[in-house]
Amino acid sequence: MISLLDYGAGNVRSVINALERLGETVRTVTRGNDIVQAERLIFPGVGSFGAMMQSLADKQFVEPLLAYLDSGRPFFGICLGLQALFETSEEAPGIRGLGFIPGEVQRFNTDLAVPHMGWNGIKAAQPSPLFDTLTGAEKFYFVHSFHVAPGNDDDVLTRTDYGYEFVSAIQRGNIVATQFHPEKSGPAGLTLLENFLAASREAVVPRSCPATTRLAKRIIACLDVRSNDRGDLVVTKGDQYDVRENGDVRNLGKPVQLAERYYREGADEITFLNITAFRDFPLKDMPMLDVLRETSKNVFVPLTIGGGIRDYTDKDGVFYPALDVASEYFRSGADKISIGSDAVLIVEEVLRTGKPSGMSSIEQIARVYGNQAVVISVDPRRVYVMDPDATSHPVIRTSIPGPGGEEYCWYQCTIRGGREGRDLDAITLARICEELGAGEILLNCIDKDGTNSGFDLELINAVRNAVSIPVIASSGAGSALHFQEVFSATDAEAALAAGIFHRREVAIDEVKSFLRNTIEIRET
Repeated sequence: MISLLDYGAGNVRSVINALERLGETVRTVTRGNDIVQAERLIFPGVGSFGAMMQSLADKQFVEPLLAYLDSGRPFFGICLGLQALFETSEEAPGIRGLGFIPGEVQRFNTDLAVPHMGWNGIKAAQPSPLFDTLTGAEKFYFVHSFHVAPGNDDDVLTRTDYGYEFVSAIQRGNIVATQFHPEKSGPAGLTLLENFLAASREAVVPRSCPATTRLAKRIIACLDVRSNDRGDLVVTKGDQYDVRENGDVRNLGKPVQLAERYYREGADEITFLNITAFRDFPLKDMPMLDVLRETSKNVFVPLTIGGGIRDYTDKDGVFYPALDVASEYFRSGADKISIGSDAVLIVEEVLRTGKPSGMSSIEQIARVYGNQAVVISVDPRRVYVMDPDATSHPVIRTSIPGPGGEEYCWYQCTIRGGREGRDLDAITLARICEELGAGEILLNCIDKDGTNSGFDLELINAVRNAVSIPVIASSGAGSALHFQEVFSATDAEAALAAGIFHRREVAIDEVKSFLRNTIEIRET
């Protein structure tokens, strides 16, 4: 039996699934006395430092948690569960942490994209039972904008490099905590959790630790999910956003089974985009919650879900804020949510009023769950112009001339699955969404979708140069070479594909094999 502290934020479902996969029985903490009586305790934290500490205080968990830590019983903190152990955080000035470990939590100060998001390595600073059977070459999944700075090096378990070296795990006796997410780190993460649960492993140092760790480029499998004309939930793929073939919705497989296949093939993340039209609203009118729950039982890499994440008033007049919709997704197994058309409308309103409302779905979700939990899915298309002065939007000089020989273009945002263009460009959208609290941009391209001709490198460079958050390149992949091209010619942190994976034209492990000697990847 192991106790899990759930203070109400983020995806604890994946932690529970990972522990149960390892044969453990999990008891969720609901009151302070549950912490006092726990024999072993896991504290997974996701979101913002201030919201977490406020929730711990409201639930009267602070004193029991400190008493547990002082007892020296086994404890495993994950991500914000690590940061909570420290005295203060730059994320929430004036709010005290647990103060169990001297030191503070600092924001990354680097020219690299923040959040630090993806698969990176670790360098052991002391022996630990957690490292049993690990080689030291493994990569683990990180997603954070802040890192801990302990006052005492004796507490440091591992360090990781991202612009500079930072502390990625601590250990003091039976108390360990990691900045990375073992429950989202595939087989290596499960091994680390198993070592914690065993409580009988010898303290060792991995036999091979890198001198410098490197963040891997992520390969993401995307599953467009919708109901077909018979009401079956299927994975489909559009041709420039048209998902019908011979009058019916293309059926490329079942979402849960395909996600599990991609996990086995080495996908670094799985993205579900729900493209079904809602008759009522997502929490009443779609089976995607079940898809997430089932997928998270066997897929131990990050899951993103997009579609329908906005404020709703149902047919009975009951209002549901976007935060409630997102919260249910997170509780069902999602790690990140993707906002598409609604992001365009939000940015248009910001431009109209001259300031954020503070109540948009982007702002609300980022405040509670953290910037890293909010992905903006952009669906732009090229609009060619003869001269940069012909439009007020940012333009690029393109190597792909327009139908009339135009040498310039701008990227128009669209909504409604690409069916409606708006007077807003992708660069402005990305910049404002970052200011509102988004932590990542999923950059599609209508012109490239379904063409298998490669990513729109000009679009990716234009948006990546405009923001300081990670960018996922999407649309147009037709071969492993296209992944090498996008990672070599742009600073995109990840690349996503759908159709070529679904149709088995190129397998994910084939892509990684092709990239192995030229691009940093996660080995599987």
